[in-house]
Amino acid sequence: MALQDFFAQAPRIRVHDALAQFLGAADDGCMEYGYADAVRLAGHSCPTVAGAFLMARAALRALYPDTTPERGGIRVDMGGGEGEGTHGVIAQVFTLVTGAAADNGFHGIAGQFVRRGLLRHGVAGVRGIARFTRVDDGSAVEVWLDVSGIPPAPQMRMLMGRALAVDASAAERAEFGRVWQQRVRSLLLEHADDPAVIIVERHGHAARA
Repeated sequence: MALQDFFAQAPRIRVHDALAQFLGAADDGCMEYGYADAVRLAGHSCPTVAGAFLMARAALRALYPDTTPERGGIRVDMGGGEGEGTHGVIAQVFTLVTGAAADNGFHGIAGQFVRRGLLRHGVAGVRGIARFTRVDDGSAVEVWLDVSGIPPAPQMRMLMGRALAVDASAAERAEFGRVWQQRVRSLLLEHADDPAVIIVERHGHAARA
């Protein structure tokens, strides 16, 4: 599978996973996720998938400013319902990075390493897209994504229409894909730490992503 080159240039997320260490998947329990992992999970690359990856990164940086984030030690509360808009796709990326899972998640071993129930949808009181909470100390942040300042190319609607046509040529579909990924590239490489795009709020105060 030939992925876009810029995927490898995007920020990466390093976490410690006690379950991975316990079961010998990683000797020190440390693992690193890249944007390509999120693309493989979702099966596509778009501003929503990229934004979810960056929101997770920003939330973990805010919750663990001086230590490696603990995968499996974070609860994720989604403001929207599972089938509402793009919340389901976003939640899947959050699960990838944090380990937090809904009722279908890992039930643990002798009461440890439980991932099930750490992800909830449609939680009242969540003002952002999601709230990330450390299980150990209860500290929490909420995250938002605002890509209004990174508009799609002017020709995007026309290109998409042509690419969806039954008689679209391979060149037309390739051009649509190329232009589509330009916006994703800009989000990942130019706005990953832009507080106007990746918004993090802790205890009522905006925090730099």
